[in-house]
Amino acid sequence: MQYRTMGKLGVRTSAFGLGCMRFNGEAKGDGTIDEEKAVALIRQAIDGGVTYLDTAYVYLNKTSETVVGKALQDGYREKVTVATKMPLGFVKDRESMEALLDEELRKLQTDHIDFYLMHGIDKNEWEKFKAIGAPKFFDDMKREGKIRFKCFSFHGPYEDFAYILNDYDWDMVQIQYNFMDVENQAGKRGLKLAAEKGIPVVVMEGLLGGRLSHAPENVQALYDAFPVKRSPVEWAFRWLCSHPEVSVVLSGCNEPAQVEENLRIFDGAAPGCMDDAELQLMENVRAAYLDRTKIGCTGCKYCMPCPNGVEIPGIFSAWNNVSLYCTDPAKDRRLQRIRENGAGADKCIGWGACEAACPQHLPVARRLRQAWDELG
Repeated sequence: MQYRTMGKLGVRTSAFGLGCMRFNGEAKGDGTIDEEKAVALIRQAIDGGVTYLDTAYVYLNKTSETVVGKALQDGYREKVTVATKMPLGFVKDRESMEALLDEELRKLQTDHIDFYLMHGIDKNEWEKFKAIGAPKFFDDMKREGKIRFKCFSFHGPYEDFAYILNDYDWDMVQIQYNFMDVENQAGKRGLKLAAEKGIPVVVMEGLLGGRLSHAPENVQALYDAFPVKRSPVEWAFRWLCSHPEVSVVLSGCNEPAQVEENLRIFDGAAPGCMDDAELQLMENVRAAYLDRTKIGCTGCKYCMPCPNGVEIPGIFSAWNNVSLYCTDPAKDRRLQRIRENGAGADKCIGWGACEAACPQHLPVARRLRQAWDELG
């Protein structure tokens, strides 16, 4: 296992962090976790050298923290650092912040949480929670020893990320990052900004929710032609680990074989582990994915709102994702919400205002109908 020092914190951590939101065992089909299997999986990872566990209040229908707490008995708590998250949707005031943190401590069966994150915060939410005392709460809980480090996770645009990062004395940040997201969300700029401030970065969605684990034909052809043979999963993780700014790469596992494979991959994935030829391969891979883009919609939303309620950017985003990653449109959550909300392209009447507003000069109405037909 490769170990790294987390920026200004000086904490030694495994490069592989176990994400605790993908445990399966749902044989009953009711969302029930096979706790015995999950506990064994967590301990397998720790026994293999993993020292970083990531969970959250809401994961697995609010059961993930409980399972992690059970796995950390019998001396396992002393072997790891634990990250969990404040569930923003349940916070109303300072009192609720404290009650939720105490509940999480009970579920995790520990007297402190190493990394406590504001979960998926954006700029507006940060301002809201500042107003009800979140910064003082974090400072107080750190002083009392209930948490060690003040952190946040993030999924929004770089500008919001930079604002939040610079607005408070954060200890760690968690961002979505992978070779397809270098210009999305916090992206490479966010990674560099945090590193410049000495703030360690934990990476989530290194495989884009599994979408990068199975390459489409044109991408697989590039992997196959390269003299070094690795799986798409290994290429994606090695690319992340090659960044010295990355402290931990989270990977959610639900089978013992996946834990073993990750332990093998991360054992040889030190900073700078990819040479120039391998880095160029990943640039070519990214370009091959992007060649599958259906439409050059940037999601700027100048076309919105549609007078008939059509979710134009969302439909185009789903269309691109299905094409890029060969996913099943029936399982695309955003597309499901669009259908449930009656915001599909079947409502389009060709009004034309969207096309006039589009800075990319896209034939919006025609392409919407094509997208909707292909998405079923």
